[in-house]
Amino acid sequence: MELKMKDVSEILKVPEREILKYIKEMGMPVHVINHQNMFNKEEIKEWVIKNGMTVSEKMLELSGTSRPVRISELIKNGAVLHNVTGRDPKELLADAVKRMKLPAEVKRADVLTSLIEREEMMPTAVGRGIAIPHPRNPIIADVDHESITVCFITPPSNYNSVDGKPVHTMFIILSANSKRHLEILSKLLFLCQQKEFIEMLESAKPFEEVMDYIVEAEKKMPERSK
Repeated sequence: MELKMKDVSEILKVPEREILKYIKEMGMPVHVINHQNMFNKEEIKEWVIKNGMTVSEKMLELSGTSRPVRISELIKNGAVLHNVTGRDPKELLADAVKRMKLPAEVKRADVLTSLIEREEMMPTAVGRGIAIPHPRNPIIADVDHESITVCFITPPSNYNSVDGKPVHTMFIILSANSKRHLEILSKLLFLCQQKEFIEMLESAKPFEEVMDYIVEAEKKMPERSK
């Protein structure tokens, strides 16, 4: 176990008494070792994401995988799709998967089935007009083939979002393993918390400008702790 109460308090920017409340009422994963509450980095990262909490810079410092995650590089591995259409998540995903760039060994039908299964388990719309669909289990074998496909939805569509707002942009994540997935998702959520980034997506800025923003934002993101 790598984290103590004070560490989790700093990551979530809440007092330690609030952490105790999260443990008791919201199922925050904790391990009692020598009468002391201790926490696993990956479990805390997953819990924060699952519960829709703010991804802080401190959380980005949590070590994950040895190979750094770069959102801009993953988008280059994927695609940028305009005019994705559909009345609901299933139709939107079906349209997007038809047009995604995939490794030769990955079948489109398998990707679509996996994405829909994840939506049925829990919607991936995170608010502010954003959804981040991803398979329930990683289906990419090679880290080099990981990708993010950016989908601009026309017109914005219902996606069972937590704030009821129609979704205008999907980021479809295909990752190689659970640790990589959590790191990708946490960085992407951090970006989607930035007002300027959301405004660029909503106003349909040329994607070259959006990518420039992502590249500059990644330079300012904290490095992972050792």
